[in-house]
Amino acid sequence: MRMFAVLVGLVLSGVVAVANAAGYTEGKDYAVLADPVRPADASKIEVGEVFSFLCPHCHRFEPLIQAWAKKQPADVLLVQTHASFNHNWPIYQRGFYTMSALGVKDKAQEGVFTSIYVGKQEMLSAEAWGDFLAAYGVDKQKTISTFNSFGVNSQVKQADNRVRDLKITSTPSLIIDGRFRVLVSNHEEMLKVAQFLVDKVRAERAAIKH
Repeated sequence: MRMFAVLVGLVLSGVVAVANAAGYTEGKDYAVLADPVRPADASKIEVGEVFSFLCPHCHRFEPLIQAWAKKQPADVLLVQTHASFNHNWPIYQRGFYTMSALGVKDKAQEGVFTSIYVGKQEMLSAEAWGDFLAAYGVDKQKTISTFNSFGVNSQVKQADNRVRDLKITSTPSLIIDGRFRVLVSNHEEMLKVAQFLVDKVRAERAAIKH
């Protein structure tokens, strides 16, 4: 038991040393949440992003985080949560969870950003979302019924609760393993801090296993 404790201490000390070498420090680059939130899949290292389609910063961040996520090992899971705390955000939040329920989020998400920031289009009703998702092979009436369904209502409520529990007030925001919040705002630096925290969590888990 004593040897186990020594090994754990050495590994965690190494993690701290890496943090100091990288220049990432608690309170400056990231915060430890006082009230951690349970990840969707405890077997994965969850990278949670709170975002909104109507957030221009999220639009610019989207291709960066998607490319970053695709390069991660299988133990890392990107979970996006759509916030609803600004004007018209609730409608797009509902659209996001409608796409998820219909199984077209991955292929339609980039199109939503493009429609807003390139096409200058608005989707402020279930009908508008029905027209939009028809281009992705979804029956319009199915989109409308899903948009107002119990399942989507539940997803919206869960998203609002998660944003509230995490005390998120700006987007995009990154939460790692339900325990750490990235504090820097530069997009490239956000992902570097996120990578550091992912590596930190992975090292902690490896230490516990051994």
